[in-house]
Amino acid sequence: MTTLGIVVAMTLVAFEAIAVATVMPAVGVDLDGLGIYAWAFGAYVAASLVGMVTAGVWADRFGPRVPFTAGALIFGTGALLAGFAPTMAILIAARGLQGLGGGGLIVALYVLIARAYDESIRPRAFSVLSAAWVVPALAGPVVAGWVTENITWRWAFWAVPIVMIWPLIALRGVLREHDGGERDPRDGGRRVRAAVIAAVGLACLQAALLRPGGLSLPVAIVLGCIGVIALVPAVRFLLPRGALRLGRGLPTTVMMRGFLAGCFFSAEAFLPLALVEQRGVSVTWAGLTLAVASVGWLAGSAWQSRLPGAADRARPVRWGTTLVALGLVSLPLCLIPAFPTWICVGSWLIGALGMGLSFPSINVQTLRLSAPSDQGRNSSSLQISDAVLSALGLGIAGAIHAAAVAAGGASAATYVTIWLLAALGASAASVAARRMTPAAAIA
Repeated sequence: MTTLGIVVAMTLVAFEAIAVATVMPAVGVDLDGLGIYAWAFGAYVAASLVGMVTAGVWADRFGPRVPFTAGALIFGTGALLAGFAPTMAILIAARGLQGLGGGGLIVALYVLIARAYDESIRPRAFSVLSAAWVVPALAGPVVAGWVTENITWRWAFWAVPIVMIWPLIALRGVLREHDGGERDPRDGGRRVRAAVIAAVGLACLQAALLRPGGLSLPVAIVLGCIGVIALVPAVRFLLPRGALRLGRGLPTTVMMRGFLAGCFFSAEAFLPLALVEQRGVSVTWAGLTLAVASVGWLAGSAWQSRLPGAADRARPVRWGTTLVALGLVSLPLCLIPAFPTWICVGSWLIGALGMGLSFPSINVQTLRLSAPSDQGRNSSSLQISDAVLSALGLGIAGAIHAAAVAAGGASAATYVTIWLLAALGASAASVAARRMTPAAAIA
């Protein structure tokens, strides 16, 4: 029942993410919000910072039950409000509420895995967690696309609180079994305050990049400076010591999660939109390209699950990151008229294979290098790295897209630029992955 409940919870989060990515082109047109398209993703990520840190503090203090329950309820409420949003601005605010709950939900699940499964079987546990993306990835684009074209995109959000009831019931018993904290984190209040400051800084930085409502350049520069001044010290406090300078072992392991997320998901956010606008495919067909990610992700995750739980994960992450870079650098081929549109399926399959190999390996390495009393803290650090660098990646990609829209419309060159920058980032990350191995292991 434990595994089933975890899978159901992750399946829900996966379905919502894939459904939203599928319907967002229609949402942007319907709510006249293409100019601030990236904010629908960026607001979720920025707000999730607060949820992640709060959940980590609560998990270390009380166990995973409190942050899981709170996260699920907030996540469902945000989805409900997003479905009723009359304007793009209100939808973005609702997405922020979803991020607050979703961030807490994921951290609580990681802590539950750490407590419910022995180290030797955690790789398989994370592989099962990755498998939870398969059905949503295969069915999500079809269902969300059909509903959008035949009923309304709003049901992609309204369905979430209905389905959220099941994991709350299924995991109730095992969550209660693991009540009780490993420690009382004295710096918990400081960490939550730092998360709020980081979220505000991240929002300012995104505003500077995206310049919503025709924000003037001087104001954008000021906002950008405020964002950097707020974000860097806060993130430095929230992440393991030495993370920003890629210290060996845990610090680099945590940062690798963010590097991969920032590259892959910033490219993914604009893939359906590029196919709809540049190649004229339907929302459903464009969403189906995301479905192949489940096959590659699952294969990569199954591959890493065969490695011993106590094995160092630097090498598989390096291999996976290289595959992500290869998938991203080949993605622009799908926008060349001489090539069939479906060529992007191969590119995305390669990238997803790399993500499936890397993400669970990073999670396993993080828990392997964490004391029981730091599992909540370090699990939230993983998510913080993911959130910050995803938001920065989305902000940069969104700025490129918004500038093109303001200049008369996005072209194929707009999306090619976004994808090649992501490929460059993934290539750099594959070099950094070597530093995941602790110095003691090298000696």
